[in-house]
Amino acid sequence: MNPQFKVFFLILFLCLPLMGLAQSYQVTGSLKDGERNEALAFVQVALFESPESVDPIAFTDTDDQGRFSLQADRGTYVLKAFFLGYEDLVVEGVKVEGKVSLGEMEMVNEAENLEEVVVQTSKMPVRASLEGITITPENNLANAGGTLLDVLRNTPSISVSEDGSISLRGSSGTNILINGRNSSLTQNLDQLPASAVEEIKVINNPNARYDAAAEGGVIDIILKKGQDLGTHGGVEATYGTRGRSNVGGRINHRTGAINVFAGYNFRNWKGVSERSSVREIFEDNERLEQTTIGSDRDKGHNLNLGADYYFGDNVLSYEGVYQHGHNFQTNTLYSELSTLDSSDPEDDYDYVRRNNEDEIDEGLDNALIFEHSFDDEGNLLRITASHSYRNQYKTQRIDIFGNTLDPNPDNLTGQEKAFTDEVRNITVLQADYIKPLESGQFEAGLKSNIRKFDNDYQYLRFEETSGTFVEDPAVSNQFIYQDQIHAGYAIFASKKEKFEYGLGLRGEYTRVDTYLKNTDEENEQRYFNLFPSVQGMYNLDDNHSLKFTYSRRIDRPTAWRLNPFPDITDSLNIRRGNPDLEPEMINSFEVGHLANFDKSSFTTNFFYRQVNGQLDFITIVEDGISYSQPANLLSSQSYGVEFIGVSEINDWYSLNGGVTLFGISVDGSNIGEDFTNSGFSWNAKLTQDFKLPYGFNFQLVGNYESPEIEAQGKDLARYSMDGSIQKSFLGEKASILLSVRDIFNTDRFAGETRTSTFSQDFRAKRETRIILLTARYNF
Repeated sequence: MNPQFKVFFLILFLCLPLMGLAQSYQVTGSLKDGERNEALAFVQVALFESPESVDPIAFTDTDDQGRFSLQADRGTYVLKAFFLGYEDLVVEGVKVEGKVSLGEMEMVNEAENLEEVVVQTSKMPVRASLEGITITPENNLANAGGTLLDVLRNTPSISVSEDGSISLRGSSGTNILINGRNSSLTQNLDQLPASAVEEIKVINNPNARYDAAAEGGVIDIILKKGQDLGTHGGVEATYGTRGRSNVGGRINHRTGAINVFAGYNFRNWKGVSERSSVREIFEDNERLEQTTIGSDRDKGHNLNLGADYYFGDNVLSYEGVYQHGHNFQTNTLYSELSTLDSSDPEDDYDYVRRNNEDEIDEGLDNALIFEHSFDDEGNLLRITASHSYRNQYKTQRIDIFGNTLDPNPDNLTGQEKAFTDEVRNITVLQADYIKPLESGQFEAGLKSNIRKFDNDYQYLRFEETSGTFVEDPAVSNQFIYQDQIHAGYAIFASKKEKFEYGLGLRGEYTRVDTYLKNTDEENEQRYFNLFPSVQGMYNLDDNHSLKFTYSRRIDRPTAWRLNPFPDITDSLNIRRGNPDLEPEMINSFEVGHLANFDKSSFTTNFFYRQVNGQLDFITIVEDGISYSQPANLLSSQSYGVEFIGVSEINDWYSLNGGVTLFGISVDGSNIGEDFTNSGFSWNAKLTQDFKLPYGFNFQLVGNYESPEIEAQGKDLARYSMDGSIQKSFLGEKASILLSVRDIFNTDRFAGETRTSTFSQDFRAKRETRIILLTARYNF
């Protein structure tokens, strides 16, 4: 036997008599809601040696009947119970001289305020609040094995476009945050696994605490970190059609003084796609038909980790995220250009353009947070410093086959290369102070958001004469974007017997500098704006409330929209930026009704947005080439109604979902008569959960988006349905889940553009009918 094992067993043998002397006793009890007289499950209960102790000697969670049981040696202790939404329960002088029963104890529900009017059900995937909704991805089976984009696709009032951009209630201007902070990692939401997300807050009409940026509102992604005492974690693995795989795990360890957490995810995702378009130029009687066949593979690593240190009335936290992604794409574009009034085949032209892309994304996000709690409950100072870095390096190798539709190497007529090196840096410094008042609250803060984006694009063509690739200075460019937004805000909130309100004011000073290295062109903008916000709620009774919100907002043009140099992946359909763009200014109003019950919640919102300087993409055709570029239209208006419902109908059936109906009117008469449009749209999302016999859960998710107008045309309808079935075992710690996405293979993107000089239609279909098998285990 190994000598170390001999020593271990000897010590164990000598200590056995002493262990018998240190007898422990059982401490039991139960907890309930003092107002509703209902048992409270999953409450953290712990014994401490004294009120000042931070490390418990024993801890546990209550069961589904609110009962708990602890083991403790002879002595006198302090019992504490912690549960979100309730005041801490503290029982001093618990004498343990034998078995102790503390009986039934009541916990007091904290008073509701402007930030927390939520349904009291325990595991609902959607919860409604004054400002918007909160999503818990883990409670929706359809999100298993997916990414953040998959979660957002199943979220009421949100639409995800073909390129992954997000729209809220028909507006593509959204401010996406990670853990409440601006981050460059949000540029690629498919890199963030759904299993790493604790919850998502969708804030349609945010108050002055938040950045004024974005027309549609704020989406705040809260990552998992774990707060339960002890060691907890989980693992998850997914395998699906076309060899798709996703595997990850997370763990946290919490004591009274420190919490340490980490999570890792690896994703290997493959897909195929097809896109077709038809364009007709009326004056030239010309028709262009194009079809693109694509395949892609995305391999990514995602690591998040951090720690919280509790000392006295302070908490010092570190939060970090690292991402590395490698994407391979092959897109083959077949084009047929024909003249409709000519029967001569020589007037027609066919060609094939094959683009092989290899892209590497690397991102790092670090944040340090300090919180100090003053003697008054709720009196808090929070200071945050964070830095976010992302580097995207993409290589494109393009083969051109002229006057043919056969991409045979013998038909090769041209070659091109392109290299994109984009570096993004975001630094955020922020301080927030909250002071409770006798019948309300005062809050104030300062924030500086400093960003620098450097996009270096190199484009080369193969020259037959020299036999080498030669850079084209007319296309290659380096564009540097820098901005600084320095802000301060103050909010006063007050609560009377039935009425509560919040008044806020935010000031933002903006400085923007852009530099185009090729032409030595510089552009700068300097401006200061005030952004008021108003929130009010009248509580009709314990279940019904009326609300009103208003905010003034801004949507600044992004760096890639300002870069004037073109993307010529398709030489006949070119996308380019516009350096003359100005920010949108938005006034947003909302009136609504909240109905919260024990097992259901219903929210109705009427909203109106008025936008000056509406940013929209327009298409113009010059010399047979289509140019798509952003422009400031004169204005736009959107108005509508949104209904969100969450309900546990009975023990075996529950559902949640939302319907949004809205009208949009776009006035682009400052550009031309072809750029004014109006229309009505609606979308609906419904999730149904069924608890079946033998521990099975079945879920159906349906999505529908009606046609939606743009400045020059409209996007066509989209609809799909997902189905999942799950079996839990080992006391619900483990589960196996089988899901089929887009069961009927109907999901696709399509749109049409109509002007007085040309028309254009497109259809795009990715492989969306996917079968996935996911296994989970939590401990």
